[in-house]
Amino acid sequence: MQNRTKSEALFSEALKYIPGGVNSPVRAFRAVGGNPFFVWKAAGPRIYDIDGNEYIDYVCTWGPAILGHANPVIINAVREAAANGTSFGIPNPLEVEMAKSICEAVPSVKKVRMCNSGTEATMSAIRLARGFTKRNKIIKFEGCYHGHVDSLLVSAGSGALTFGTPDSEGIPHDFIKHTLVLPFNDVVMLKDCFNEYKNDIAAVILEPVPGNSGVYLPKLEFLKTLKDLCSKNGTVLIFDEVMTGFRLSFGGAQSIYGIEPDLTCFGKIIGGGLPVGAFGGRKDIMDMLAPTGPVYQAGTLSGNPLAMAAGLAALKELKMSNTYEYLEMLGQTLETGLKKAAASAKVDVTINRKGSMLCVYFSSQPVSNLKEAMGSDRTKFARFFNLMLENGVFIPPSQFESWFISSAHTPEDVETTITAASKAFKKI
Repeated sequence: MQNRTKSEALFSEALKYIPGGVNSPVRAFRAVGGNPFFVWKAAGPRIYDIDGNEYIDYVCTWGPAILGHANPVIINAVREAAANGTSFGIPNPLEVEMAKSICEAVPSVKKVRMCNSGTEATMSAIRLARGFTKRNKIIKFEGCYHGHVDSLLVSAGSGALTFGTPDSEGIPHDFIKHTLVLPFNDVVMLKDCFNEYKNDIAAVILEPVPGNSGVYLPKLEFLKTLKDLCSKNGTVLIFDEVMTGFRLSFGGAQSIYGIEPDLTCFGKIIGGGLPVGAFGGRKDIMDMLAPTGPVYQAGTLSGNPLAMAAGLAALKELKMSNTYEYLEMLGQTLETGLKKAAASAKVDVTINRKGSMLCVYFSSQPVSNLKEAMGSDRTKFARFFNLMLENGVFIPPSQFESWFISSAHTPEDVETTITAASKAFKKI
């Protein structure tokens, strides 16, 4: 049994000053029981808590640490940038280099605007799409999370083609009255929705590979139909690649599936572990932004030199290396090993994976949308999470989050993880 005495004491202190003791809800471990541990250091594929426990990390700061923690190239880039100042409030060369790098890597992006978070990116992209189309309604999909934006923090309505309901208190119904929520991968519902509202839909936003309900993969027919409907009806197609951008491939999920959206939202990896967001796309749409156009968007720390330096260092490493081939190898090994371990223990699991993103659902059924994901056994997952933690492996503390692999993980780390999972499956 690991000793977490210091973490327990610090969590008790945190509860006095921070709502729930955490600055983001999933960190509270409510879905898996117990209290969170506190990290003081991270290096490579590992994190270390304040009680001296060491873990192989598959959270990877929820995606950005694709090169592992405290990568020396990124650390040196941040150190050099910080020596010149942490923020300027006026243009700096690094933000131009970052914009150019994104445009060169992602062909659908002709211009890009930096911001400070994925939430800001999706919020701004929706406003921009509405300003460009002069329409109000938007479509999102069940299980796709786009940050805590009022109009996007929405669950499906009570029936087909009805508007959604707030996912949180504090969101007036008037704020979401133009938001339609559809099942992911459902072509029929998608066509019906466009038939009903085609002249009123400003934008469709989705994660091309959802990673906030676990991980499930898009059907190519679904993506192609979506692209065709948006093109025919003058609707702006927005890919939220905050999670998948520069992780699944250097060109994002859109390069894998061959679908070019009108706008794309970025975050995580383009900040190299520092707070960042961006959105970009077609020139005619992006030029609607102030100061060239009438759609207002601004941010004091947008294009922050530290975040730009860290992100550029990360992108340069990814571009020059065979990282994606290596991650695919590790991902395939981990997926195969977990399946064999579960089968040996006679535990039903469905494992979905795309590159370095993976999810283990405790279900015997395929998972391709939120409804099917919700059919998994969350009690078994909570047991599995805690057993893995006791064996020195940290996976996301929720059934409905993606695991992430980094290039700092080794084949030996993966084998250790499979061994820990084999022990855990046998105790479930």
